[in-house]
Amino acid sequence: MPAVQVPPGTPGIVSITELPDPDWRDRWDRIFVAAELKERLLSYVLFSLRHRGTVSAVGLPIHGLVVLAGPPGTGKTTLAGGLADQAARQLGETILFAEIDPHSFPSQMLGESQRGVARLFERTLPDLARRGRPTIVLLDEVESLAVSRAGASLETNPVDVHRATDAVLAGVDHVARTCPNVTFVATTNHSAGVDVAFLSRADLIEHIGLPGPEAVVRILRDTLGELVPADRIDEAALRALAIDCADRALDARQVRKLVLRAVCASRELALAPDRLSVADVAAALRAE
Repeated sequence: MPAVQVPPGTPGIVSITELPDPDWRDRWDRIFVAAELKERLLSYVLFSLRHRGTVSAVGLPIHGLVVLAGPPGTGKTTLAGGLADQAARQLGETILFAEIDPHSFPSQMLGESQRGVARLFERTLPDLARRGRPTIVLLDEVESLAVSRAGASLETNPVDVHRATDAVLAGVDHVARTCPNVTFVATTNHSAGVDVAFLSRADLIEHIGLPGPEAVVRILRDTLGELVPADRIDEAALRALAIDCADRALDARQVRKLVLRAVCASRELALAPDRLSVADVAAALRAE
């Protein structure tokens, strides 16, 4: 489906997409994390979108907020989009997926960050929710938005940091009370930099770590499959390479880029990438 037009002058929203979309299936299917983690995420989002508005905020406090934490390159942002697409398929209806740019709010002007964040949560997102569709809002790199007040640097104007973070917390509470069809998915590469009060509001916090050997095998096989027929992939060599990648603490993005590095090692492979072998990828790893 095409992206929904973002109203001019809308602060913070990068894009709004209608899901499901066939092009988004890979965001779920080709991010290799534990199956039980995916099941928890999907079950939570389905419950939140379907039932949050029917339960007492005191008896079962639900903020409609899940946090994906972990190192860069582990697929958190991509997985968030895939989660929204998969939820739309499970619900059998269109979901709106809104992406927020946290870097559009910080300002050198005292109080400007707070006002921008307040507008997002008190006006922009409720207006989006009033369209009546289930809505998932991605707060990417949320450590830039809900900055830890305890760790605020004197160099960054701590008063403005406090006010902006206060606005985020008040905003999440406001959306939780008034917009039961909205669920937030936040990602962070640095959970220590996220305010503890924001994390305490999360209904679910999932840590996505660096891939182990089994996950690396799946990532390598999947990436090589873009270029090489499956019957030409040496499985024994692939498993040995996966162990080496895991030992070097490569993240998922680095593993996929390693295949690209191997292709770019020679003009011959660049022109005929179907001739790529696992040995070529292992050579690229050794050359790093």
